[in-house]
Amino acid sequence: MTVLAVLMMAGPAFAVPSFAIQTGQPCAACHIGAFGPQLTPYGRDFKLHGYTANDGKDHGLPLAMTTQSSFTHTMQPQPGGAAPGFRDNDNFAFDQLSLYYAGQIAPKVGGFIELNYDGVAQKAALNNVDIRHVSEGQLFGQDVLIGITANNNPTVQDPWNSTPAWGFPYNQSALAPTPTASTLVDGGLGQRVAGVGAYTMWNDFLYLEGDVYKGLNARTLTALGQVPDDGDQTTSFLPYARVAMIKDWGDKMHHAEIGAYALSANVVPGGGQTLGFNVHKTDIAVDATYQFISDPAKVTSDRLSAHATYIHETAKLAWGDALALGAFSDHWLDTMRFDVSYSIAATVTPSMQYFRTIGMADAAYWATPNGSPNSDGMIVEVAYVPWGKPDSPFQNMNVRLAVQYVKYFSFDGSYANANRNDHFYFSLWTAVKF
Repeated sequence: MTVLAVLMMAGPAFAVPSFAIQTGQPCAACHIGAFGPQLTPYGRDFKLHGYTANDGKDHGLPLAMTTQSSFTHTMQPQPGGAAPGFRDNDNFAFDQLSLYYAGQIAPKVGGFIELNYDGVAQKAALNNVDIRHVSEGQLFGQDVLIGITANNNPTVQDPWNSTPAWGFPYNQSALAPTPTASTLVDGGLGQRVAGVGAYTMWNDFLYLEGDVYKGLNARTLTALGQVPDDGDQTTSFLPYARVAMIKDWGDKMHHAEIGAYALSANVVPGGGQTLGFNVHKTDIAVDATYQFISDPAKVTSDRLSAHATYIHETAKLAWGDALALGAFSDHWLDTMRFDVSYSIAATVTPSMQYFRTIGMADAAYWATPNGSPNSDGMIVEVAYVPWGKPDSPFQNMNVRLAVQYVKYFSFDGSYANANRNDHFYFSLWTAVKF
């Protein structure tokens, strides 16, 4: 297939140097801004083809490591401390250390497996996992790609940055307040389920995927480093579906994607919400991506990238449970995000995002001061990546410096005090191949 020739020139699918070493290409070949996880069309192809493209050389085991450290300043101090062991403001933190097996496992089989140490929560856990087997062929006279994925986070397998797992912001402060309400597919099940699925890409135009996940029980969550009661819990089977249409034009200067995804499950919301009652949640979402690459033949050319997603969630309590809780039986929650970035010479990348979550108010259902889930605001970020280009002095490592400002217009239903949650976040993100 034609795409295979392209993939031999492609770089990593995430900010992991082992992918770059395996392919013999710099990070900028497949990443907007020369550092993941935001992908170019070549980076998406590398991921869709199972992380297996390589330069034909033996580079040893595809092992890599990343670290994140930061400084957070909130507009007002947080009484009692930003987190256990931290001050009420102006905190330095070692956010996390991550170890990866990232690359080819066998012919047609590759994977991305992350073990993470959270320096704020001070615990280790198995983080994102995505293992793939891929085959190629012809259907109706056009190229077709057929893959199988085993993963532990709905949307982590998605090749577009418009879905939640790899969406902007790509890192954020663990020591600043965040809104209470979020939809289930928007990170609610990350590392708390295990699933398998199949996907296909036909004629570089139509993408279809279907997965089935199984919620992990408390013992398994504990063994994997997750806190059982710290997030949404389920032990049921739950389906996930994805469809997208893709178009490249102008000699691949332009790339556009429009799609939809959906998830449904019975869960017990985390954080003590609903006091242990089961809630049936259904999420239906649409998303879109647009990218402009000024010179596709030059990995350091300027690149514009924009993403949007809209998620509508319905949640239903059994009538008896709603009566016992003193809550309404039916609820809804909508999340909308739009972000745009412009990468200059794969080195400096300013980004901006508007986000909004609104839903049905219910003091007995939402764990917010006034029972409202509504929050909205903006994020402005500037990232600087000095390496990750063909002429960089270090090809086995990369670094990303960023400053991020988060501004809230409303927070958990309050407009008057929303700005007390505004914050600056300065981060240093490094990536090294062993």
